[in-house]
Amino acid sequence: MPEKRNTFSSLSAWRRRVLARAVHRGMRWVQEAGAVTAEQPGALRFRRIGPGTRLAFPQGTVFGEAWIELGDHCIIGEQVTLTAGMMPDLDLGPDPILTLGNGVVLGRGSHVIADTTVTIGSDTYCGPYVYITSTNHSYDDPHTPVGKQWPRAEPVEIGPGCWLGTGAVILPGARLGRNVVVAAGAVVRGEVPDHAVVAGAPARIVRSWDPEQGWQPPLRTPAPVPIPEGVTPEQLVALAELEER
Repeated sequence: MPEKRNTFSSLSAWRRRVLARAVHRGMRWVQEAGAVTAEQPGALRFRRIGPGTRLAFPQGTVFGEAWIELGDHCIIGEQVTLTAGMMPDLDLGPDPILTLGNGVVLGRGSHVIADTTVTIGSDTYCGPYVYITSTNHSYDDPHTPVGKQWPRAEPVEIGPGCWLGTGAVILPGARLGRNVVVAAGAVVRGEVPDHAVVAGAPARIVRSWDPEQGWQPPLRTPAPVPIPEGVTPEQLVALAELEER
């Protein structure tokens, strides 16, 4: 009896492994087939989607594509929401409303809500669940539910080369300069100068770059060692495998 039980157990484990492999292969096929690119836009008709740009499947809410421009080689993670206008099927005029520069990365679950213009500069990277919005609720009338009051909208501009940490919130009217770092969970409003690090809610500058003195206050960690010129990806993989042994 124990031998039969072991046999049935082995067969059951084999079936589970086969089924798991089939499910994983199916999921990879669905993800590949459902991704949106310039060559494979599906039902989405963006004003522009650059070569090398990819929206992972499944996508989040996307509407107003005719007023959304996506630069070259952007990476848009799963369940990312991109909207232009307050609702679908509005005529927003001749100009783009939401613009992503080249090489922008939007992490999984992020939202970019552009009821008025939102511009994200090239090579800006966003961690997961970042929220960027040009619109905020108003609460002027104390007798009317906040959700029923007409919202306020102000343009948002994020400069090139920025890094927005996980869960960061960029509020209407925010203007971030070049190479700004936004700490995870920070809530940013107003203007942030070039080469600044902001943190907190509301966010404040906690570190900035001075051309003569460098970072102030000084960085507490040594600068990373750059990869030597001429090193190939294959060599880096081989080096990593050696370090694991």
